[in-house]
Amino acid sequence: MKIPFVDLKTQYRSIQAEVDAAIRDVVENTAFIEGPRLEAFEKDFAAFCRASHCAGVGSGTDALYLALKAMGVGPGDEVITVSHTYIATAEAISFASATPVFVDIESDTMLMDARRIEAAITSRTKAILPVHLYGQLADMDTVLDIAKKRGLLVLEDCAQAHAAELGGRRSPIGPVAAFSFYPGKNLGAYGDAGGVVTHDPAIHRYVTEIRNHGREKKAKYEHARLGFGFRMDTLQAAILRAKLPHLEDWTEKRRAHARHYSERLKGVVELPVERPGRRHVFHIYPVRTDQSSALRAHLESSGVSTNCHYPIPVHLQPAYASLGIKRGALPITETCTERLLSLPMYPDLTPDQVDYVCDRVLAFFGRKG
Repeated sequence: MKIPFVDLKTQYRSIQAEVDAAIRDVVENTAFIEGPRLEAFEKDFAAFCRASHCAGVGSGTDALYLALKAMGVGPGDEVITVSHTYIATAEAISFASATPVFVDIESDTMLMDARRIEAAITSRTKAILPVHLYGQLADMDTVLDIAKKRGLLVLEDCAQAHAAELGGRRSPIGPVAAFSFYPGKNLGAYGDAGGVVTHDPAIHRYVTEIRNHGREKKAKYEHARLGFGFRMDTLQAAILRAKLPHLEDWTEKRRAHARHYSERLKGVVELPVERPGRRHVFHIYPVRTDQSSALRAHLESSGVSTNCHYPIPVHLQPAYASLGIKRGALPITETCTERLLSLPMYPDLTPDQVDYVCDRVLAFFGRKG
């Protein structure tokens, strides 16, 4: 049996008529940049997030960068975040001319350990940037309490957390969140795309202007400030809007697959943890074992495609060597990355496919299911 890590072809076939109609509408109307189709998706996704505003942009990285700029993060500032994430989180901070400051993660959830934030705050700290990795929201109540007490800003990296919840609330739990709609995300476009979702009209206005060369909406050739071409193209917006009504169903399927994995693999490998009061949407299903490399080779030889998120922590990336952070500075992060293996996870997995993956894992450890 061949099982891909992600299967976007099967998803497309299941909603082909809706997606094709959305694409055809854009092409037939030659409405490729901005306009009512983009606005319709922005309105729908903001409502889905239970927020006031969404600004579609070119990628999740664009969303992080523009949100930081809208919040006033700039030269000389420090932003507290985690090293266990995709490098885009830190890149956005760096390109905003600020410095990322990394704190370690919780050993069970692998999310930002909010108890470590206070010790990382300096006179230069401007913001906290928690990452809702794998599909579960970080401890936002503690993060926001610290931010309020210390006068700091908060931006949520929601690239992997579409529809995740904390106490029934969806991001942004704080004032603003950055989303990615990269094709493999829980809600994915057919190319790069991202969004800044916020409760703050001033942040929304800034992002909508900057993404379009600083142009105010009603004046085509009048530019209120310097900006960039960070727009989400209308084809991606139309595709995302066609897919959005399916996201709740897809989320529940992911959660069912996660329960299936966990039931079969309990006591065999270290499993993902879903904290009480949180809705984990399982963008990724990561397991941990001291034999992760050997297990990965075994699964690949059995036709099961896997991945590792993320093998090199950001603080140990060559691109961040200038920060001078040595191995051992973030021990939990570093240990996790050495033991991680991500199993196939997407809505269109079948129970038989999940069972096959589990059978292969159990066989590697000499267990019977």
